[in-house]
Amino acid sequence: MSEEHHVVDTATGEDAPAEVSEERVQHIFGTIAEQYKKFNAVSSFGLYKGWLRATVDAANLTAESDLLDLAGGTGDVSYMAAQRRKPAHVQLTDFVPEMLAVAKKRYQMGENNGVPFDFEVVDAQDVPYDDCSYDAVTMAYGIRNIPDRMKALSEVHRVLKPGGTFACLEFSTPPNPVWRGLYHVYLKVMIPFWGWLFTKDRPSFVYLADSIRAFPPQEEYAQMLRDAGFKDVTWKNYAGGIVAIHTGTK
Repeated sequence: MSEEHHVVDTATGEDAPAEVSEERVQHIFGTIAEQYKKFNAVSSFGLYKGWLRATVDAANLTAESDLLDLAGGTGDVSYMAAQRRKPAHVQLTDFVPEMLAVAKKRYQMGENNGVPFDFEVVDAQDVPYDDCSYDAVTMAYGIRNIPDRMKALSEVHRVLKPGGTFACLEFSTPPNPVWRGLYHVYLKVMIPFWGWLFTKDRPSFVYLADSIRAFPPQEEYAQMLRDAGFKDVTWKNYAGGIVAIHTGTK
């Protein structure tokens, strides 16, 4: 397992102190928490629900599974898991308290489908749980906002039980150059527009678009998973590679 950690500015991919990205993420996602779910639905033209279902399916959950949802935000993956797979327990975590507060409201409204949930503010770079604690770990749209990604992946590997699965949904790089070019225009123009429309906070959504463009392409991210100790690493593209779901086992 690789011990080399590379800390970056998540907006550019360049070397930078972790505080640069961490403070930005706290501010941005704290500001947009209440509108985040609606933004995801509109900006993906409704496709994101299918991506969530595919992420849950890739996690290989059973009725006995204890699921850790890292960088779980407002709970999209967790609640999809509760509806689709009904695991024994979900530990829903996020770095931003405001996002987790929205997730708790959804729990109070019964979206957990009877599945026990616990909530905790957690930095995915320093997970406060024991080794070999969880049958599966999920992360959606979280890894690209983490400055020390190898540290986070090593933490995921540590808390997984042997044979457990990590399923990670993230924006990625369309392999077709024409589609990739059109997508980058969409990121530059439309993502800030949707952000302004929903929250009047255009600069935060400029960051989101920048962070997507700066994130490593599929094979490079897959190698990071291997370097963190994961086996059987693979990925599947959706929407022509706009997003990819990477999986690996311990």
